[in-house]
Amino acid sequence: MAIDELLNEHEQSEQVRTWIRNNALGIAGGVGLGLALIAGWNWWKDQHLESSKSLGASYAKAVAAFEEGKIPADKGKAILSSLDKGNPALGTLAALQLAKAQVDAGRRDDAIATLRGVQHVEADLKPVLQLRLARLLIDAGKPKDALPLLGNEHDAGMLEVRADAQFALGDFAKAQDTYRKALTLIDVGDPQHRLVTMKLIEAGGVPPHTEDNR
Repeated sequence: MAIDELLNEHEQSEQVRTWIRNNALGIAGGVGLGLALIAGWNWWKDQHLESSKSLGASYAKAVAAFEEGKIPADKGKAILSSLDKGNPALGTLAALQLAKAQVDAGRRDDAIATLRGVQHVEADLKPVLQLRLARLLIDAGKPKDALPLLGNEHDAGMLEVRADAQFALGDFAKAQDTYRKALTLIDVGDPQHRLVTMKLIEAGGVPPHTEDNR
């Protein structure tokens, strides 16, 4: 994603004005200032466009390697840090892909460390990362660590995994209640509805429609 797409025109112009102010000693007269403004604007755009292209290429190369199961010796720390500094969204997406490759390679604990190590997560990607990390923690026998990641009461996926964690902790009454809440947010025709219903039954609960027919 180019930096121009992330800043509005006002923010861009403020960036240029700041650049001009910081370099004012080398600029003389009104005409010179105008020419420098144009030159500075073009320089600023070229610099960030090239940086964006380079960052995108690094991301694509890293993800292609992860998809092929090629995991760096440093567990991806260097490339993830570089991407995160340049574009947090790309850093998060790359971390999610790396974690998947690590799980596929039987390195679940490394995958947990990868997701826990993401420093900057954009709002729209945060639920995805939290769900994946929570599932891995439950699988690793750490359901208590997963619960704080699953606080959204209006997300069926979050509720389902929270119930999974409660079930793993042996708190079947809470798990039943949470599975029922999840079911209210899932369309009856959705395959996920049947899966959550089966989990509710396994936790010792009765599906809502069965209770209504009593």
